Amino acid sequence: MKLTRPTGNSTTMAKKHRVEPRTLKGFQDYLPQDLIPRKDVIRRIEILFERYGFAPLDTPAMEHLETLLGSGGENTNKELFRLESPEEEPIALRFDLTVPFARILAQYPDKIKAPFKRYAIGPVWRADKPGPGRFRQFTQFDIDAAGSDIVAVDAEIIAVMSAIMCELKAPSHRILINNRKLIDALLEDCGIHDEAKQKHVLRVIDKLAKVGLDNIRLELGPGRVDDSGDPIPGVELNDETIEKILAFIALKADTRSGIVEALREALPETPLTQQALQEMDELADALAALKVDEAHAIFDPSLARGLDYYTGPVFEMIIPDAPQFGSVMGGGRYNKLVERFKAPQPLACTGMSVGLDRLLAALDHLGCIPQVKTPVQALIVTMGNVPRAETLRLAQELRDAGINTETYFASKKKMQMGNQLSHADHYEIPVAVIIGEDELANGVVSIKDLNAGKAQREDIEDRDEYLAAGKTGQQTVARGEMVKTVQGLLGIV
Repeated sequence: MKLTRPTGNSTTMAKKHRVEPRTLKGFQDYLPQDLIPRKDVIRRIEILFERYGFAPLDTPAMEHLETLLGSGGENTNKELFRLESPEEEPIALRFDLTVPFARILAQYPDKIKAPFKRYAIGPVWRADKPGPGRFRQFTQFDIDAAGSDIVAVDAEIIAVMSAIMCELKAPSHRILINNRKLIDALLEDCGIHDEAKQKHVLRVIDKLAKVGLDNIRLELGPGRVDDSGDPIPGVELNDETIEKILAFIALKADTRSGIVEALREALPETPLTQQALQEMDELADALAALKVDEAHAIFDPSLARGLDYYTGPVFEMIIPDAPQFGSVMGGGRYNKLVERFKAPQPLACTGMSVGLDRLLAALDHLGCIPQVKTPVQALIVTMGNVPRAETLRLAQELRDAGINTETYFASKKKMQMGNQLSHADHYEIPVAVIIGEDELANGVVSIKDLNAGKAQREDIEDRDEYLAAGKTGQQTVARGEMVKTVQGLLGIV
């Protein structure tokens, strides 16, 4: 191969070809201060899932297009990130974790025996419009139960949703609960039998919280023009039918059982209505047995989740103190989804998804997420000509005791003590273990409580007084007492 010498100034060429560092719209990077609390939340949620008997399971990020297409409704079809495999097969990035789970159940009937409860966590992708807490790649945390149509299983899913918020000490949460069969009974009573029109009505009801009652009335009727000037076609229902639907979704009561009674009076006595109300009665009893507070889990006839595969109870969680983030968890019963695949037998399923990014954004907005920049608990700070091996030996003693420890590695020019303590301050490392030539010769170390020193100096303006306060929280201890002293400062028993 013949090599040719590049022409022109190499420095100029390098600058010309430099790439601007930027992130795709709707995507996000996770810096340590983002990822540390995120991983903590994930661990706490996983512990809760396993406490309720859910086992971990994972699936690939990509699926055959036919696996995903049509499973989530028309809107989801439009939001798929479509690709092509090296074999020129049509594929897509998964838009949720539920459809792949249905595929797993159909594909491995000999390995997964129903009833089966699983949890999964992973990224999903939707070509949606980005907004507060809404991204095109986001992480979902799912639980699902397959092989039982007992309403008590739905109640356990709802109980887990509430338990997550209590575990994360969220100031408030509200789980809205409805039953797809109730809405089907309403549509049947209204004489709406056409499937396309039924789906249109569901989509309109589902927008109630976003657009308000007056706009819902228009969309159920002739349609309306939105704020941007675009026409929104209506369902073209008559006034009597519209008012019947609006009266249904406006039903309220102080208790879950009170809502069931109100629904019983509002709907005609049909087999479908009786079945739906019986399920709601059983669900109310099961939630009470699981000690799910009435204020946290509310029966709400206006809930009509957008995905088409729900067949029974549906639920959605909002945080009243952060309404701009919308739903942070949601799910329901999907008894027919597995039937899309070639499977030995149908499997009744129910489950829910945690929109982890949106949940964390909402909790961070409310001040519920601790701001942590590093997992490091102690920094080894050296002065003078202390052998590097001695620094490593100190760090390993602390690590062996379960203390997350960092040694400060930098060029010799930056090894001044001020630079090392500035590093600890920037990353909010709470403890510094200081060793110099004198400490090494005398078999001692200096241990500094950096949080105490920072608090002492916070309001000092005088330079000399500020420097004197720098010794606050510092103590010299024998080398053999180092671990015990650091554990005491960190509150480790």
